[in-house]
Amino acid sequence: MKDYFSKHRSSDEWLIKEHRWDKKLQPSRESQFALGNGFIGSRGIMEEVPFDARPGTYIAGLYDKTGAQVTELVNLPNPINLKIISGGERLGAGTMDILHHERALDMKHGLLTRHTIYRNSHKKRFDYQSLRFVSMRNKHIIAMQVCITPLDEAATFTVENLLDLSVTNVGFLTEGNKKHFRVEGVSQFDTGEYLAVKTLEKGMLIAYGKSMIIEKGHSSRFARHVTTQIKLRKNQTACITTIFSIFTSDNKDTKKIKPVVKGFLRKSANMGFERILKEHIASWDRLWQASDVRIKGAPHDERSLRFNMYHLLICGREGNGESSIGAKTLSGEGYRGHIFWDAEIFILPFFLYNRPNVAKNMLLYRYHRLNKAMQIAESRGYKGAMFPWESAATGEETTPAWAKNFDGSLIQIRTHEMEHHVTADVAYAVYQYYVATKDIRFMLKCGFEMIFETARFWASRAGYNPKIKKYEIKHVIGPDEFHEDVDNNAYTNSMVYFNLMAACGMYQKMKRLYPKEYRRLSKKIGLKKGEVGEWKRIIPRIALNLKRNGLIEQFDGYFRKRKVKLRNLKKHPIPPIPRSIKLKDVGKTQLVKQADVVMLLYLLPDKFDIKTKKKNFYYYLKRTVHKSSLSAAVHAAIAAEIGNIKMAYRYFDVAANMDLTLLYGNTDDGMHAASLGVTWQAAIHGFAGMKIFNETLSINPRLPEAWKEISFCLKWQGYNLKIAINHTKVNVQFYSKRKDFLKIKVYNILRKIEADKAYNFPRKRGG
Repeated sequence: MKDYFSKHRSSDEWLIKEHRWDKKLQPSRESQFALGNGFIGSRGIMEEVPFDARPGTYIAGLYDKTGAQVTELVNLPNPINLKIISGGERLGAGTMDILHHERALDMKHGLLTRHTIYRNSHKKRFDYQSLRFVSMRNKHIIAMQVCITPLDEAATFTVENLLDLSVTNVGFLTEGNKKHFRVEGVSQFDTGEYLAVKTLEKGMLIAYGKSMIIEKGHSSRFARHVTTQIKLRKNQTACITTIFSIFTSDNKDTKKIKPVVKGFLRKSANMGFERILKEHIASWDRLWQASDVRIKGAPHDERSLRFNMYHLLICGREGNGESSIGAKTLSGEGYRGHIFWDAEIFILPFFLYNRPNVAKNMLLYRYHRLNKAMQIAESRGYKGAMFPWESAATGEETTPAWAKNFDGSLIQIRTHEMEHHVTADVAYAVYQYYVATKDIRFMLKCGFEMIFETARFWASRAGYNPKIKKYEIKHVIGPDEFHEDVDNNAYTNSMVYFNLMAACGMYQKMKRLYPKEYRRLSKKIGLKKGEVGEWKRIIPRIALNLKRNGLIEQFDGYFRKRKVKLRNLKKHPIPPIPRSIKLKDVGKTQLVKQADVVMLLYLLPDKFDIKTKKKNFYYYLKRTVHKSSLSAAVHAAIAAEIGNIKMAYRYFDVAANMDLTLLYGNTDDGMHAASLGVTWQAAIHGFAGMKIFNETLSINPRLPEAWKEISFCLKWQGYNLKIAINHTKVNVQFYSKRKDFLKIKVYNILRKIEADKAYNFPRKRGG
């Protein structure tokens, strides 16, 4: 049988395959096989939408609250809804026997292909092949082609492709399923159909156009109606091509958007499927040229890492801050599509070094909601800006009051009350962006203001304790959410220290180098020299909980908590909570969800020596149960830095395959965005040793034994760098139209390199 899409399919190292139909695995497959382009996210459902499938079509930044505890990402009408019937029987999983089935996610080109052979109740076989994609070239297009062939006798097929309006958002707790839109208009035109819906809360308009083209032999025709018939001889093939366009508008007048959709769809249909596909593939080729990581000697690790990177690339969006990236990307409705600290700390770095305009868009998302953050701070009695724990469209606090715990029990959520480190995390990301890009225009327009307003918040949030002569930050929750309402959480206080240090440094830089812009900004926000002086007084007096023996106490009183032994860590790197500990009592123990201290060692690498890192890493390793999906990769990165490469690789392997192995059992709700991002960091920051030390790019690699070489490109301060690392040397070069120089550290030695020249730096013996 002819393979109609083999010419477009990449080689096996780029494919994630499903070799059989398994109904139980479909919800997670729909997340794993998701397609997207940063604007549209589409779950990888089967085209016939089998029973219990969970179609998902999402627009980045499009939220609605109707019928829900809090606002949530809207599940829009499903365009992938193809019904093919022959002899009264529907071709589909669960309705016919499946003799052969394979689906493949082509990560290189952002394609989802399928080949299924069906057999009906009369033992007649039908060959079904499909290819679909969400265009990376044009953000408004979804395209699909299906080829059907009767294998045993002539057949007549009834084909129906309706935009499915029955979809709902998944119900959480007692909410039930929710529909967040109403139909505004449906019509037909010469090349297709038109549908407009509006969200119920804010009246956001979403307009669809659809064209369906039937090709048989040398003939081609538009399907003028929703339902059409196709007659085929034995072994004759018909291809059904469907092109969808999706537009949004906050303009309430549906008449204005309709001609835009119709004109765009007509133009797209005239371009044809092959040309749209060709442009889409070319866009993906450019993305991977800038982003790919190649690992010689470890093809399995290379493919797993690419899987994580693929899912980052399909949710990255360039723009003016219309949206950021939620905790489950655009592949599902987990966490209601909300944006957490994950976005800045774990997701943004990948884009910072590969697609800095996406990183800037994520920071602009926060900047455009700075006023809301200031309102939140004021409502709590603080100054400056306090970012919400969970954010959606407006920047208001959107954390739900209740959620399910790991054991299924209901728990009250308090993170929005006390998990305040997100504010420092945003400031940290702004600073990292500036160092890596030197984008002074962004800093003058947005970045300096964000850092100053977050510093203001912390100056008002910290309280001076005259007994110990320290500034304390009480009543918080750190990333380890097992322990609530604690004082002087090490992660939070250390990030506050960083936030205030950055603010003081940026204040001096702006005042000295950009006096005009400084006067404008200081007038706008009322910033005075005395206020900066207060920040400077607080910095050296922040309680950081570093003990004389080199251990950092996670929070006041942590060392007095009940000690619990975790066993067989070498065999089980992700240990279960011991059966003797009830989940409601875990906060009384030293067990941690994820190690706050290990996290701060990772994020502030130049603040702690290697001895301190080793001591704290091994101490908290014995107490961490990794109930957070981002924990394993952070441990991989630190283990690599302290020289325990075997342990680092073990945790990297866990993280890289987390959503492929369904480790946490909730991949069906969407991909784990934080883990996607920090897995890339474990490879690049951990094994390749690429970090920022004192605003200088540093490369100090420690590769796993099986990795013969890792090579990648990255963007640094406007330059394109190409780096290849093996066990004995680092090869680096950068490109510029001018004869520029860069200073970078390689193997802890500062080097000056010239543009367009390749440099080989050997590792010293014993290094």
